[in-house]
Amino acid sequence: MSDERAKRIADFIEPLRVAPGSEVRLGRGFDPRDKAGLKKRDGVELLRTGVSLLAEYQERLAAQDTYGVLLCLQALDAGGKDGTIRHVMSGVNPQGVRVSSFKVPSAEELDHDYLWRYAQRLPERGEIAIFNRSHYEEVLVVRVHPELLDRQRLPDRAHGSGGWRRRYREINDWERYLTDNGFKVVKIFLNLSKEEQRTRFMKRLDLPEKNWKFSAADVREREHWDEYQRAFSKMLSATSTKWAPWYVVPADRKWFARICTAAVLAHTLIDIDPRYPEVDDAARKALRTVRRKLEQEAPKGLPADPYAARHPSAAKKKRQ
Repeated sequence: MSDERAKRIADFIEPLRVAPGSEVRLGRGFDPRDKAGLKKRDGVELLRTGVSLLAEYQERLAAQDTYGVLLCLQALDAGGKDGTIRHVMSGVNPQGVRVSSFKVPSAEELDHDYLWRYAQRLPERGEIAIFNRSHYEEVLVVRVHPELLDRQRLPDRAHGSGGWRRRYREINDWERYLTDNGFKVVKIFLNLSKEEQRTRFMKRLDLPEKNWKFSAADVREREHWDEYQRAFSKMLSATSTKWAPWYVVPADRKWFARICTAAVLAHTLIDIDPRYPEVDDAARKALRTVRRKLEQEAPKGLPADPYAARHPSAAKKKRQ
């Protein structure tokens, strides 16, 4: 990829990045309706370009088999996580992508530390893993509903006013450990406005084919809107690090949120710069032998190398 194209992507997502050590207040400086001056008709082509770019780099990531990527998507209900995943990852090989959604923890999961169930779904090398909701639920929903801590059966010393600061530190340390071992952590918060959430809830009620997506529990959680805004602000402030920064993506316009998500993920893969493995001299010699054998099997009147005949530039590269 050209340095200029990579720079344009980096410049585009920079305003979305939460600077490590900065104090975040979602009500200030983060507009859920922002679209960076783009128009929706331009967004279609931009997303198509991003999807194509992701497909290319994901193939290289899988072939190199050295790095893995963890994409954490956080949002309030109706924030657009499912649609973002579906559109952004539409062009990649599904064998190289794994999506995990985390619901209420099971009895087995509650018998382990709070990060255990997330560790079970981390990516393998060469793979992209997506957490639809993630380990950050442990400092979001659990913070808004502290009674959930009782189910985790923590020792007494794990409670108290410093408990959340400790969890932030533990999460930061865990992500640093993953990054040091070759697993990039990408964190995106889809920032939805309260009115847009209401609009999407109403759509789920109005359209029969959307009724299945509606849950009364979502409306009950909406009653805690201000508490969630504070919890998200504290989380973003405490856990956006140099090795695993947060990106706050305006989510009121779904098409723009998808472009931003594709750009952030593409930037991560470009930074890794995965390469196809090179074969040694012995392997090249074996490949030449196989090539000659296959060329000799060509039916009369047909090219010895059909692919090179259809792609002359490939044939030229082969001769070089």
